[in-house]
Amino acid sequence: MSETTPKAPAKKSRRVQLDPKYAGYKGVWVYVEQERGEVHPVSWELMGKGRALADTLGVPLAGVLLGPDTEASRALCREAMHYGADLCYLMADPVLADYRNQPYTKGLTELVLRFQPEILLLGATSQGRDLAGSVATTLETGLTADCTGLEIDPENRSLLSSRPTFGGSLMCTIVNLKARPQMATVRPRVMPMPDADPSRSGEIVPLPLGMREEEIVTKVLGFIPDEESHKPQLAFADAIVSGGRGMGKAENFRLLFDLAQVLGAEVGASRPAVHAQWVEAERQVGQSGKTVRPRLYIAAGISGAVQHRVGMEGSDVIVAINTDREAPIFDFADYGILGNALEVLPALTEAFKRRLAKTGGEA
Repeated sequence: MSETTPKAPAKKSRRVQLDPKYAGYKGVWVYVEQERGEVHPVSWELMGKGRALADTLGVPLAGVLLGPDTEASRALCREAMHYGADLCYLMADPVLADYRNQPYTKGLTELVLRFQPEILLLGATSQGRDLAGSVATTLETGLTADCTGLEIDPENRSLLSSRPTFGGSLMCTIVNLKARPQMATVRPRVMPMPDADPSRSGEIVPLPLGMREEEIVTKVLGFIPDEESHKPQLAFADAIVSGGRGMGKAENFRLLFDLAQVLGAEVGASRPAVHAQWVEAERQVGQSGKTVRPRLYIAAGISGAVQHRVGMEGSDVIVAINTDREAPIFDFADYGILGNALEVLPALTEAFKRRLAKTGGEA
């Protein structure tokens, strides 16, 4: 009797097929977040990334604006085209003058169901996070929050949404293979700001919401301007001097403030420094803090773990000061100074003072 070798069981494909009802979904959309006529800069940052994604897919890029039916709203649509949009959908209605979840969710959801985009991007702001979650739930689609990278899978046109996980110790890429649109939010300053091209133009597609004020549960009783403008504005700083565990104690952060004052910079911190209560939480840079993209980022006594790196690696120039030559931050810094930050910072402060005195304030 002859022996036969048993066949190995066939491997099952792990590819998930897109539901056929989403086959017609095409195009990339960027939600243009505005408050009383002022667009949040993250919208234009996403427009630049959206342009690249749309070009890769060979589809149009659209801006989506919800607001009152005014010339100011149409002007914002035209501005979206300056930053890369081919067209702009304008859901216009008096009840959209101020952000409220109910009418904005209804408006954006109806636009998606009617025009069927394959990708929808929003800023990971207070408004964007609130709106994205409710829209994704209503549409029964996936949403990846706080992304730091967006790319297209050339094999199946899927959006590859990357973000840190497990407290910033790992990077993961999330793919939505079953439903459309593929939704993602991105924090301000993660993507570079594109250059505006005033010569660009396109179509504005106005649509009415058709919702009555009495149908909306929440009411706007008044508008209170931001009273925290005096607090650290790291996300919009051109230069940041940050300190970490290597600064030793709270009193040593004075050295960071001294250098920042000379440079006209903001002071940032790593998570360990904030947890030690050396500085206030508004100064934290990283996955659980602020994402920054300054022209100059000086990291003093910061190891450069992933949790911190994802919040500042988009800086134009990174200068690292650390006593540990094996510190991860030296792997991606543009300039590294191997030394004690408590000695290096005062030397830098004096050097910049002398330089600025000679050049009349030009560093």
